Amino acid sequence: MVVVCILTLMACGNKAEKKDSQLDALRDSLSQIISQKDAEINDMMSTFNDIQEGFREINEAEGRVNLERTNPEKMSKSDITETMSFIRRTLQLNRERIARLQQQMKSSTFNISKLKETVEQLNQQLEDKTQQIAQLEQDLKAKDLKIAEQGQQISTLNEHVSDLKTENDQKNKIVANQDKELNTAWYVFGTKRELKDQRIIQDGEVLKNNSFNKDYFTKIDIRVVKSIKLYSGSAKLLTSHPEGSYTLEKDAQKQYTLRITDPQLFWSVSKYLVILVK
Repeated sequence: MVVVCILTLMACGNKAEKKDSQLDALRDSLSQIISQKDAEINDMMSTFNDIQEGFREINEAEGRVNLERTNPEKMSKSDITETMSFIRRTLQLNRERIARLQQQMKSSTFNISKLKETVEQLNQQLEDKTQQIAQLEQDLKAKDLKIAEQGQQISTLNEHVSDLKTENDQKNKIVANQDKELNTAWYVFGTKRELKDQRIIQDGEVLKNNSFNKDYFTKIDIRVVKSIKLYSGSAKLLTSHPEGSYTLEKDAQKQYTLRITDPQLFWSVSKYLVILVK
């Protein structure tokens, strides 16, 4: 009888331990899901904040130009041209950021209807601001034309305006290209075999020379892309990027996502990112 009681108690103990183990596994799974949702929300909020900051910078620059229209002595013509170029570049950057936010929402594991409404509002704000800037450019051109007409013939004016437009277009193109180049980076992730096949890894070294397949890399704007899903439970950065500028986080499926917390610092050493996955 004593033996039977002991065996019964042992069986109950094993069941309790098994139940505790199941509860621990469930708790860990829920924690990972919550952590993943928090990370996804943080990613989207970061992009959203960048968009809001972009609109703030546009409004501030637009205000300076409008102020010049009533106080011509405040800004030179070259300053106005550079400011308008900055506004156009920032509008384009915000357009890319909004597209990034939409992509983040599509790949998210949860659905936020309110955020979708917000993105629609951002798109409308972008279109409204684009129209406002287009009208501002027309007003500035008309004002420039009026001032010029007071001092020279129409034929001379047209030639002058054409020369200025060509000069400004060339200058804006150079500035835009320089700005884009400064904020452009390339990344790739793959298995050791894949990276070797593309000559990204040669003789155990990464990017040993320029013979690697550059088309295998994905080109990004570092101001827009701040997280990269790696679709693997194993990930290791092979290129140099300062500690503290990024994190590697696992989602509920135990797959890694690279989150770039400080883009300027992260890309300061190399504009190429190579990640080894399995």
